[in-house]
Amino acid sequence: MFPISLVIPVYNEAETIPALLKSIVDQTHQPDEIVFVDGGSTDNTISLLQNAIAQNSYIRLVEAGRATPGKGRNIGIAAASYEWIALTDAGICLEPSWLEQLVQAVEKNPKVTVVYGNYEPITNSYFESCAALVCPAPKQQRPGGWMRGPVIPSSLIRRDVWEAVGGFPDLRAAEDLIFMERIQEQGFSVGWAPTATVWWQLQPNLGAIFRKFVLYSKHNVWANRQQYWHYGIARQYLIALVCLILAFIHNLWWLAVPILGFLARVSKSIWLRRETRGVFGLLNPIQFFGVAVILVTIDMATFVGWIQALLIRFKQKNLSKNQSEVQL
Repeated sequence: MFPISLVIPVYNEAETIPALLKSIVDQTHQPDEIVFVDGGSTDNTISLLQNAIAQNSYIRLVEAGRATPGKGRNIGIAAASYEWIALTDAGICLEPSWLEQLVQAVEKNPKVTVVYGNYEPITNSYFESCAALVCPAPKQQRPGGWMRGPVIPSSLIRRDVWEAVGGFPDLRAAEDLIFMERIQEQGFSVGWAPTATVWWQLQPNLGAIFRKFVLYSKHNVWANRQQYWHYGIARQYLIALVCLILAFIHNLWWLAVPILGFLARVSKSIWLRRETRGVFGLLNPIQFFGVAVILVTIDMATFVGWIQALLIRFKQKNLSKNQSEVQL
């Protein structure tokens, strides 16, 4: 057994903090300290955490001002007291055995320096059930069983790994992907804990999904990761545009190509995340429609975020250029 610091970046999470705190208290393997890093909350988050600190001396709060999740994690890990760091996020609830399962992966193989756990979406409504067939990554076969991941909000890492890869990028999205890619590139020994599960709260409606993916899209563009996401979607819509033009000037049957392509895309998204769903669940037309609407919403958010990122970058370049000319 070894001491562990649990680091959690938060920002305006007053609604989710109580459930997260309760799930931490219920852990079968308790962290030796909990470090919350607030990124400038304007709601009741800080007062809730201060109340928790008054009741639990092993909870700490670092107020970091305006901080992205990447910067918040870096601040929390730097302030942590112990060599092993467990990471999760607000908006998540931990299974009681979550930390215990992560620790057991290290005990089984002392060479492991990074352990990734599983995550599952919370599906309490029709909308969440449809979103769960689009937003989470499909499960993969890993040593020990099927699981989603790797994912940072369900992980355990050693401090020297964090130091070796240069910490998390100061971004509000894609910082976790870049961090995990660096871990893979440097060849650190990775362990898997399929039963170390956290429950992830999905966005509650289309508007929230749209805003969230606009944010993701912008930060992915600023991180120059368009080839992993944006270009693929752009190609699909470019093909659809070509077919639309051909339908207008040649034959309406060309419209079947983008329509069938999109239907295949919806079907693939459902199939990859079907898990224990039966045939009726896969063929349910109401569910199919919901998944289709969410996919289109995410596509539109991708393009909006892409355009916003490019416009902001263009304005920043012009501002920098003007400032240089004034100095000259």
